[in-house]
Amino acid sequence: MAPSRDTITTTLLRDILRAVSRSFYLTLRIAPPATRRTLGLAYLFCRAADTIADTALLPRNDRLPQLGRYREQFLQHAIQWDQLFSLAAGLQPDGGSPGERALLSRLSDCFHLLLALPQPEQRLVRSLVTTLTNGMAMDLTSFPGDSAATARALPTNKETDQYCYFVAGCVGEFWTRLHRLHIPSMAAGPEEEQCRLAVRFGKGLQMTNLLKDLAVDLSRGRCYIPADELAAAGLSPADLTRRDMLPRLRPILRRLMHLTLDHLDEGWRYIEGLPARPVRLRLACLWPQLLALKTLHLIATTDRLLVPEPLKISRASVYRTMAVTTLGIRSQRLLNVYHARLRRRLVDALSA
Repeated sequence: MAPSRDTITTTLLRDILRAVSRSFYLTLRIAPPATRRTLGLAYLFCRAADTIADTALLPRNDRLPQLGRYREQFLQHAIQWDQLFSLAAGLQPDGGSPGERALLSRLSDCFHLLLALPQPEQRLVRSLVTTLTNGMAMDLTSFPGDSAATARALPTNKETDQYCYFVAGCVGEFWTRLHRLHIPSMAAGPEEEQCRLAVRFGKGLQMTNLLKDLAVDLSRGRCYIPADELAAAGLSPADLTRRDMLPRLRPILRRLMHLTLDHLDEGWRYIEGLPARPVRLRLACLWPQLLALKTLHLIATTDRLLVPEPLKISRASVYRTMAVTTLGIRSQRLLNVYHARLRRRLVDALSA
């Protein structure tokens, strides 16, 4: 007996999603119930694209062609099922994580769920994935190496900004348009302005991640700090493997963090414009915004930014943010005070 659609949905959006991203799984639990299934499915499609582009499950030379074939599935109405089965069959036996392997082997189930969505939501998911895969292709073509010794940097801030739109700004648009379909009070505001702010919000979150993961990305051959800015400071990506280069990098970091803060300021305007209910919608946006400010403060003050280890704010700080916002979610004044305090602490650190 074939498994029911509900069983497939549970397996994908609970078990597999939790295996490939416990953090997003927790975020999904706080999202409004009306959009949770589509958000989870969209995440799995995007995570699959990232896995195809950046996993030991596939030979490096095969990743860009496979990513292109995967992207084509979202540009046409008819799904090419044989290509999905071929992708799953071609996975290397000793690569990737069990969660990544399970996701790629269950892509056909994901597409069955996509086809069951209402047409407006299908279109949003398809648009999201086709845009986001541009960022994955950019990684594969811009960074041919996989170590710090072969690291390259994106040429200018224009390419870095474009990359941030591809992998995060478009997510803000998707999030906004999806919730406008389900939450009448969300649709009360002008859509294009909401989407503009959402794009800036997404870029701010992505820039925070790129700065936080600078050394880890470098160890994989990738540098998102613009090459022209490095060159103006007499630096190259290879120089950033040395911790004693951090003082010379600091002026570039300060400029990029101010740019990131400008994006996040627009993100705060986006959050302030959200309807008071459902509170889940506001919390799902508040948490990444406030944690990004805390992460930027850590970037501004740590002396370990060029150490190729994950740089994270403490779990206690995360829980404190969640507790403060959950208790104060009905008071915009309290949220404004908390946000302003975190922002001021960051600005002071950048000025030090």
